[in-house]
Amino acid sequence: MKRKRTITRPWDVVEHLKTEEDMAAYLEAALEDGDPALISAALGDIARARGMTEIARETGLGRESLYKALSPEGNPEFATVLKVIRALRLKLHVQAAKTRRETA
Repeated sequence: MKRKRTITRPWDVVEHLKTEEDMAAYLEAALEDGDPALISAALGDIARARGMTEIARETGLGRESLYKALSPEGNPEFATVLKVIRALRLKLHVQAAKTRRETA
């Protein structure tokens, strides 16, 4: 009996970041996790979904520099993160964290 060959392709989150709400929810989830590498990578994914060339132009940063800084291995300066967030037309919001007493 011959086995049927399964064809797969790599999953890319960028294909699923269609709306402003999708992008904001994705970044919010990365921020909640708190891992700086994950946050940088999420910003990079959102920038790719929007168009890295456009984001580079709006931030005044090089496209290749952005790819590198916003990769999981990247370590962007906070000023770069803020420029990218602004170019993506997103906003960061601060909310007080619950204290241990409030969660008990």
